[in-house]
Amino acid sequence: MIRNLGKSLITAAVTCTMMASPLAMAKEKTLNVYNWSDYIAEDTIANFEKETGIKVRYDVFDSNEVLEAKLLSGKTGYDIVVPSASFMARQIQAGVFKELDKSKLPDWKHLDDEIMGLVETYDQENKHSFPYLWGTTGIGYNPDLVEKYLGEEAPVDSWSLVFEEENISKLSKCGVAFLNAPTEVVPAALSYLGLDPNSTNKADYAKAEELLMKVRPYITYFHSSRFISDLANGDICVAIGWSGDVLQASDRAYEADNGVVVEYTIPKEGAGMWFDMLAIPNDAENVDEAYAFLNYLLKPDVMAEISNYVAYASANKSSEALVDEEIRENPGIYPTESAKKNLYVFEVLPPKINRVINRSFTNVTAGQ
Repeated sequence: MIRNLGKSLITAAVTCTMMASPLAMAKEKTLNVYNWSDYIAEDTIANFEKETGIKVRYDVFDSNEVLEAKLLSGKTGYDIVVPSASFMARQIQAGVFKELDKSKLPDWKHLDDEIMGLVETYDQENKHSFPYLWGTTGIGYNPDLVEKYLGEEAPVDSWSLVFEEENISKLSKCGVAFLNAPTEVVPAALSYLGLDPNSTNKADYAKAEELLMKVRPYITYFHSSRFISDLANGDICVAIGWSGDVLQASDRAYEADNGVVVEYTIPKEGAGMWFDMLAIPNDAENVDEAYAFLNYLLKPDVMAEISNYVAYASANKSSEALVDEEIRENPGIYPTESAKKNLYVFEVLPPKINRVINRSFTNVTAGQ
């Protein structure tokens, strides 16, 4: 009996080891992703996990500055990150990212050549990254509330809606939000003033700061994601925001059937065109899993579902035919040819100019 008991114990131990082995292997197949908030379809991660067996830890941020601080501090703990292109360019210079092995990305072929050419401004030969989603920075607004406070002739197609004290002082009664993003808001102010949104002249930034300080008392808050729900609920009436976020707010209001309408406009004076990029940090520990996820995101049907959910255009040319018609034909998502003429990209500026921008914006947000 003792021998049988010993044999049983050994058998049980082997069985447990065999049972634990797949679990141990599963634990090894993990992926850590750091992305913008509200920026992926509801089932993308779950579908990827089901297809690959890779467990994903998915964290979110709401400003490039937060992401950059992690990237430049050393060990990030992430395998894939999603920086905006103008920030990523500086990070590439700092040696933050791995060069991509494109042989591990067979679905690279689906990417739009025109957009890939534009983002070479930030990443020569697309060595370290490719675009996830792109859009514009413009104005989201509640047409009913804007008309209530400014009348039928409200300049909703112009930055004057938020940069003219006469307008924003009245709109402050229903709430005005600005992005907490200096490299987006300050160029918009420069554009409104008729100055180069990518200026390297410090005097231009002094003018932009003066403009922003005049309207500062009427800005309800600075935040890069809160305005989505606030627009949808009618808690604010105007926001400087990213195109897809404003359109998400519009969808939420429609689904809630709360009587709120949200619209998006690209100001006639010009607006920034931005690209959020997918990249692998140098300290990534799960590189094979990272490539699996990147190639998954290159599949046309996967990116179409993401575009349908978040209301942003992707750089995946093959996915466009699969995108819902209301998204594909929305000029706020896919700008018209006339609107494209007034769009600008956010260029990589010298460090001394970036310091000027950040100091200036800090003064504005602090109201000092």
